[in-house]
Amino acid sequence: MKTNNKTNQKLQDSAIALLNLVLFFSASEKTEAQNSAKIVGIDHVGINVPDMNQAIGFFTDVLGFSPVTTLGPIPLDDTWKKTNHMQAATGPVTIKMVQAGTGANIELFEYKDNKGSTKHPGGDDIGASHIAFYTDDIKQSVDYLKSKGVQFLGEPFLMPSGDTEGESWVYFLTPWGSKMELVSYPNGKGYEKNKPAKLLWSPKNPLGKSNLSQNNTEILSESAIRSLVKEHLTIWNEKDLKKREALMKKVYADTIKMVESHFIVKGHSEINGFIDGLHKKNPNSRFSHIKAIDVNHNIARLYWQNGPSEKPDAVTGMDLFIFENGKVSRLYVFVDDKK
Repeated sequence: MKTNNKTNQKLQDSAIALLNLVLFFSASEKTEAQNSAKIVGIDHVGINVPDMNQAIGFFTDVLGFSPVTTLGPIPLDDTWKKTNHMQAATGPVTIKMVQAGTGANIELFEYKDNKGSTKHPGGDDIGASHIAFYTDDIKQSVDYLKSKGVQFLGEPFLMPSGDTEGESWVYFLTPWGSKMELVSYPNGKGYEKNKPAKLLWSPKNPLGKSNLSQNNTEILSESAIRSLVKEHLTIWNEKDLKKREALMKKVYADTIKMVESHFIVKGHSEINGFIDGLHKKNPNSRFSHIKAIDVNHNIARLYWQNGPSEKPDAVTGMDLFIFENGKVSRLYVFVDDKK
């Protein structure tokens, strides 16, 4: 008995789609928590300094950062001080936000007539913290900062094993005594060898995106994935073939495979031709999403409807996207049964 290769391929692709759906829903509780919190990332790190001019001079002249915004001096009332565990006699606060290259901003606070503690917390004290700055060349950075009179707490140490294998780091002090850090891992960290589902964010990428894992799969942010899915709808609503092709290059991988229960379409050209056929058959129909786009790591799902303005939900369904290397590599299309 001969086996139909195309039929087998469809069955395999359908099985993969179902597996991805299982993985998607198995992490639903975590996804729901992330969506409820609505936290996208770190905006800034705040630190108190004894002398704002000294701090700004250090961050600009030594580290090369840029002050952007200023507030104050702002008088603080007694209720505010009590709520924020501050000394009653402390005076107004001045705040400056510093742009620190690729990464979170740094917010500096200076309190006039500060009556709080002037002693820095020890390394093992609750509340002790530090800011770590990434460098492509830790030796060059150390040599440069030492030439500026910066005090280091030892020499760079290279992690020999474990999750941070390949990372070099060293602590240094600001002119007012705060502990900070230089860190570098130009070839990645040890944990990436295990091809984790999630990668730590890193400023080593100038676009602020995650590093690439060993299998060269980029873990996109949720906002980036949602933006690409919206562009996907734009592609399917675009009637000009050449414009669609240009948009596809931004959103779809060259080897993209679109799998539907009755057929499989591969590559930009075949998908473009399929969309062109839809427009010719239904020139007044448009695609729109029915509810919010769901994202789980490099997988997303979009519930859509298609139809003319008088009946926009003539056809409904769901698209499941698999992202690899920043683009859609697999598109699984589920069309609902007609009502």
